[in-house]
Parts: sequence; C-alpha cells; structure tokens
Amino acid sequence: MTLEEVVGSSSTEKKMEPVSQALEELLVAAQRQDCLTVGVYESAKLMNVDPDSVVLCLLATDEEDEDDIALQIHFTLLQAFCCDNDINILRVSGIRRLAQLLGDDTEDGNGNGGEPRDLHCILVTNPPVHPLQCQALQDVSSFCKESRCKNQWVPCLELQDR
Repeated sequence: MTLEEVVGSSSTEKKMEPVSQALEELLVAAQRQDCLTVGVYESAKLMNVDPDSVVLCLLATDEEDEDDIALQIHFTLLQAFCCDNDINILRVSGIRRLAQLLGDDTEDGNGNGGEPRDLHCILVTNPPVHPLQCQALQDVSSFCKESRCKNQWVPCLELQDR
C-alpha cells in the first residue's frame, strides 16, 4: 500500500483548494491596494531596489512555457534571490486564470490594443505605510512556511479556470 492509498490522494488536493482560493483573494486585494508588481523584468528591478517590501513572489507557467529556456533561467535567478532574502515563493500554473483575476487589460490609455502583460512573475508587496491586512496573505504565507518545513522550497499550485 502506498501513502496515497492509506491517506487518500484527494487529501492533498483538498488542502490546495483553500490555498488557491486564498491566493486568488490575495492577488485581487493586493491589486486594489496597488501592491502588485507584474512582469519578470519589473519584478527583478523592484527586488533589487527594495527586497524588504516583497512578501510573495509568484512564478507562473503553463505547459507551453516549460521549453522556454530564458524564462526558466529567469525563474532560477528569481528563486535564488527570494531564498536569500526570505521571500515566500509560489510556482503557479494557470496563466489564463491569473489574467482573469487581474483583469489583464491590453489597452493603453488611448484605447489602443497592446501587448498583454507578462504574468510570468508577480510580486506582492507590503508597504510599511498601509500594510496589507488580510487573512489570505497569512494563509498563503503559512502554506509556504509549511512547504519549506517539508523541504519543498518552491511549492506549486494550480489555478483553475472559472
């Protein structure tokens, strides 16, 4: 008998659902309070200037991104930086769901269509002046901490399309 057979394979999935939901709530709340940085390059710049303000680094990929060597190198560097600076990291699949949550507007201020935002890296910041006070941040942080205790330094979540 395997552990999954004894415990039930759905127990891990059931534990992930509340964390995925908390992550979605956190992203929406952080966006409302202007506490999100979106994009690999924008995130790297912010972490270089003010790493203490970052409370979560979200690395998002889908299957089509797995062969993107440049993106994987960026992710490796971002993960190393986050580990060195005690920043929680989550790896997420479901870029379409992220776009839905964040209202991925590709229009500029003049109503012209533009490039879609790079949702492969998203930082949640917690400014000292008006810190994020939400249960979702605590839930996601607890999940990351529990994962580290199990030697899973970069836990993975799957966001489901709705």
